[in-house]
Amino acid sequence: MNRLIIAVNIVVFVFFEPWWGGVCQQQAFFLTYAAIPAELGEGEPLDAREVADSSPPRCRLRPIADKPVYLAVLTAMFLHAGWLHLLGNMLYLWIFGNNVEDRFGHLGYLLFYAAAGIIATVVFAVPNLASPATLVGASGAIAGVLGSYLVLFPAARVTVLVPFLFFLPLTLPAVIVLGLWFVLQLGEVRVASMTGGGVAYLAHVAGFVAGMALTIVVSRRAKPVNRRAGYG
Repeated sequence: MNRLIIAVNIVVFVFFEPWWGGVCQQQAFFLTYAAIPAELGEGEPLDAREVADSSPPRCRLRPIADKPVYLAVLTAMFLHAGWLHLLGNMLYLWIFGNNVEDRFGHLGYLLFYAAAGIIATVVFAVPNLASPATLVGASGAIAGVLGSYLVLFPAARVTVLVPFLFFLPLTLPAVIVLGLWFVLQLGEVRVASMTGGGVAYLAHVAGFVAGMALTIVVSRRAKPVNRRAGYG
């Protein structure tokens, strides 16, 4: 399932997103399929004024009258703003997702991934319900995978590249690597709240916490394995 999710993200970006076109084409695509806080708050697509406020003036884009605004929370999880955005997300998912899937099972992992992404989007949207900005990317769901990995495999060794004169490979426990990642996201949330910005760091934080919480709940409800079964 983890590989399938990665494949879907890549296929959507390469074959469906107009990444080769101009900014107007990409914005029109995102207005159609991305999650937008103002739409989630109002329960209906952006009107002409809101579309104009969220788009470059030269684009002259029109409202998407029949857009399913709540379904866009799911479709937005498979959209990316560029190659770096896509490849960075898929790298994290490739490294950490398969181990989490082993614990949840195929269907359970898919449901967990979707739930983490939805929670991340909603938490980001609630304090920004007046914003017509488009929200795209798998980052919130992937942050949930990272949070789950931290709960399940805190002592697992993770190799990271540290930029010190040159990139120095270090192998550290997951609790340190992912813990530092989470602290950095928290710091960026504070910076973004003061300066604005194009990265939804709050969604990263929310997804991470949701991933940890969902994993703890599922782990507690899982039936204990009788390791002595089959022996006399």
